[in-house]
Amino acid sequence: MISNQLAATLARRNIHYGWVMVAVTFFTALVSAGTVGAPGVFIVPLQHEFGWSTAEISSALSIRFVLFGLMAPFAAALLNRYGLRNITLLAQLIVVSALLASLAMTQVWHLVLLWGVVIGIGTGMTALVLGATIATRWFVARRGLVVGILTASVATGQLVFLPLLASLTERLGWRTALALVCIALGVSATAVLLLMRDRPSDLGLRPFGDTGTEPIAAPAPVTTPILAAALGTLRDAVRVPVFWMLFATFFICGASTNGLVQVHLIPMCLDFGIPQVQAASLLAAMGMFDFVGTIVSGWLSDRYDNRWLLFWYYGLRGLSLLFLPFTDFSFYGLSLFAMFYGLDWIATVPPTVRLTAQRFGPERANLVFGWVFAGHQLGAGTAAFGAGLSRTLLQSYLPAFFTAGALCIIAALLALAIARQAKPAAA
Repeated sequence: MISNQLAATLARRNIHYGWVMVAVTFFTALVSAGTVGAPGVFIVPLQHEFGWSTAEISSALSIRFVLFGLMAPFAAALLNRYGLRNITLLAQLIVVSALLASLAMTQVWHLVLLWGVVIGIGTGMTALVLGATIATRWFVARRGLVVGILTASVATGQLVFLPLLASLTERLGWRTALALVCIALGVSATAVLLLMRDRPSDLGLRPFGDTGTEPIAAPAPVTTPILAAALGTLRDAVRVPVFWMLFATFFICGASTNGLVQVHLIPMCLDFGIPQVQAASLLAAMGMFDFVGTIVSGWLSDRYDNRWLLFWYYGLRGLSLLFLPFTDFSFYGLSLFAMFYGLDWIATVPPTVRLTAQRFGPERANLVFGWVFAGHQLGAGTAAFGAGLSRTLLQSYLPAFFTAGALCIIAALLALAIARQAKPAAA
């Protein structure tokens, strides 16, 4: 296989194949980020073509966010049982099928079914859990950095896709832009098929940073039913107070990022007379800052108290959201917002993954983090619908942004309430 030949070639140059896994997963997550972020570009064109309200479109996106999160713990169980490559390919097939079918949609229930239910399930089958699994399974050293790199792919996806999708939508229509996303997913699936492997032992390797000399035993076959594995982990996790603190802070994280800014910043900018391509470029600028911020966050999380990192991340995010309505949406004000908000858009992920692994152990880290991530997407779904409802009923997005900013300040205080040290929960 290509992966075996590549692993042998890299080994001769003292390069671990785990970094190939990081590259493939990065590209896969980058394309998925383009898929998840694309509807923010399409809200206004869909309104113009079909006459759907912001609340109706937001309801579909809200369902997608919720399902994207609720799938995460089951995705971890699926990855453990059926393998990384198989589940990632299946997820991409589901998403591409829904996107192609949506090219012919004419009713709002088509939008809810395809962009809400089907894409929510498809993207949720990997979500951030795939990156957490790669980091804990392929790396002993540099786990925080790897999580930071893979999480930053979300920002890079916005950087690459959103301005391009906005430009294509403006010139050729939203269907052409959506077709581009489908092509990118096809390229990503090819890379997964050729290069992704489940474990280092598949290639006769030890995890990166593992200096042991004893032979690595083959992992026992995973026969636990998917529901039993996911729900059993939840049953054990809910007994640990740290789980609820991480769940609550990640709920607020989702509400203040994906559900609010990713979905509604572009239409809100249009309310203030900012063209769509320029608004998408603002999101891309945030993605650029977040790419740097998230990788640096991964580096910092390997070295410093993760509770204090979360305190600063949530605190600065809350202040930036509270500041946004006072920018007058000028170039200078929005640039300042993009920098401060962008630097910690998803910088919260590496410290959260590390705290989860510390409290629950590496073997169950991806399953527990799946449930924590479910909280993230429940928050995203709540904010996506709530902000759309605010725009429909109050003719303004600003109440939603004020609320999200205040919640981030609460999350900063909750992060400090997590005990400095705790024994891992029993497996």
